[in-house]
Amino acid sequence: MGAPGAGKGTQARLLQERQGLPQISTGDMFRALKNADTILAREVQEIMAVGGLVPDELTIRIVQDRTSQEDCKNGYILDGFPRTTPQAEKLEDLAKEQGHELKAILVDVPAEILEKRLTGRRSCPICGEIYNIYFKPPMNDNVCDLHPVAELQHRTDDNLETVNKRQNEYEEKTQPLLDYYKSSNRLQSVDGTGELEAIYSEIEKLIVD
Repeated sequence: MGAPGAGKGTQARLLQERQGLPQISTGDMFRALKNADTILAREVQEIMAVGGLVPDELTIRIVQDRTSQEDCKNGYILDGFPRTTPQAEKLEDLAKEQGHELKAILVDVPAEILEKRLTGRRSCPICGEIYNIYFKPPMNDNVCDLHPVAELQHRTDDNLETVNKRQNEYEEKTQPLLDYYKSSNRLQSVDGTGELEAIYSEIEKLIVD
């Protein structure tokens, strides 16, 4: 778990590569179901066709279907789920059925650093290299180190207003989940402001121990 820009996706990918734990994204699953031809997929397609929200009961069925596959038998990383307390409660039942233990890990980064991470992002239009004017600036102002002729690009949604809106939405939706896992002493926090490998090392200890 973590706010936009906290780096949780990067850490999840590292765990997938190094620990062999599949990263399960509900967003990816919903996109895959758009073109699938199964009973479950057709239920989702009918709801999405009229602009409806997929209910918790159906979402947990999708997660259950994916996590029952062979690559998940030794565990998995959930990305984007649970999003609500009812989903978290249903996940408890699913974990018990599968013989898994739930671990909730928060990649914690102060709001002011998240703001700079997101508003300071720049990318090369040629090679896709990512820079940050605050933390990882290019050698020469606003041009890629590898392609000096390429002016770095700034995503339109990486502005202060949008970033603050996303942060507020995250806090509003996620705080009940944090409270849910805190109440059972299962929420573990790692400092997300350090070096990538140091953050990974802390998360790995929590996963492996």
